[in-house]
Amino acid sequence: MGKHIVILGGGTAGTMSANRLRRMYDERECRITVVDQNDDHLYQPGLLFVPFGLAQPEHLVRSRPRQLHAIDYKQAPIERVDLAAHTVHLGGGIELTYDVLVVATGARLLPEETEGLTAPGWGEKVFTFYDLPGAVGLHRALERFDGGRVVIDVADLPVKCPVAPLEFAFLADWYFQRRGIRDKVRLTYATPLDAAFTKPVAAKTLGGLLADKGVELVTEFTLGEVDGEGGRLVSYDERELPFDLAVVVPLHGGAEYVGRSEGLGDELDFVPVDPHTLQHPDRPEVFAIGDAAGLPASKAGSVAHFEGEVLVHNIGRHLTGQPLDAYFDGHANCFVETGFHKALLIDFNYETEPLPGHFPGPVGLPLLKESHAAHLGKLAFEWLYWHSLLPGRELPGIGSAMPEHGKHHAHT
Repeated sequence: MGKHIVILGGGTAGTMSANRLRRMYDERECRITVVDQNDDHLYQPGLLFVPFGLAQPEHLVRSRPRQLHAIDYKQAPIERVDLAAHTVHLGGGIELTYDVLVVATGARLLPEETEGLTAPGWGEKVFTFYDLPGAVGLHRALERFDGGRVVIDVADLPVKCPVAPLEFAFLADWYFQRRGIRDKVRLTYATPLDAAFTKPVAAKTLGGLLADKGVELVTEFTLGEVDGEGGRLVSYDERELPFDLAVVVPLHGGAEYVGRSEGLGDELDFVPVDPHTLQHPDRPEVFAIGDAAGLPASKAGSVAHFEGEVLVHNIGRHLTGQPLDAYFDGHANCFVETGFHKALLIDFNYETEPLPGHFPGPVGLPLLKESHAAHLGKLAFEWLYWHSLLPGRELPGIGSAMPEHGKHHAHT
């Protein structure tokens, strides 16, 4: 009987990993089981576009098992993992034993952890676009909105897709201009960071774009309380931001079962792993990938894609008793939608911040510079996601390692 690889989570990271592993092992060599609690695979990058009427909610969701090829799929809630017994306990008394466990259950939104966020006003004047019901509700609210102050707030880090709240601010500027009411809307972007983004060169570019678009930037604002009825966001240092409409990115944590599984996760229920091999420090047969992993990398789909190459390679080495290769470098890249049919591309890793230049080489898409080509790239990505990335196919010329060729280091 072959080895059994159990993958918890059938989202981006889990599906890509399962399909990549299936390309490496046939069904006699290796049984692969993916577990998730529901059947809906959501294209998360599309959530940004729903509030502005640029994406239809029903087009973003597909069946999870249909994205998995020659792989067992179990739809059940995950109760806990018994690391000592190499066993996953699922709802309904189901038990799965594993030779290798991959944690890919992503990040969970925790709006209830912020005082007042889910109190009266939630879903009326206070929204998030980080889940589908919130994005749909926000679309209706924006259609009704005819002026006032809109505050876009990141409660605290880490969050999925750190550039998405900025993209929301840029698209809101475009949306209100298109409706002819931009002069009646005050846009504010509030962040716990000391700048528009974590890295200085990109922060200067993105902060400059906010200023150009007339979006007020409020830094070092860590959300402590939401007064939905009174229309106020209050930071831990007691600064207040009044609003007519608040768009909040709530606190994130790992999956609940991680906290119930002794020795698996950290205090936020993310799974600590070696930043270069993706292997658990205490359990060599356990790996984590994507948003579930407690890493200093961005929680973004591109990271899961680049991690996947390393993960599958290292699972293969683990199963044959070979030392793991430490070659994941934290590579991430994102198209940042900036409105008016433009976007800019950023590409970075653990060591190198987003820099100007071109990707993936000297002749390629411009980096840190608005272009229509980057906007088209962002739109084309949805097709690539369903037809190339999820099925576990490699993108020609784009590997897990961040390309240095084409970047301009002289600017740092």
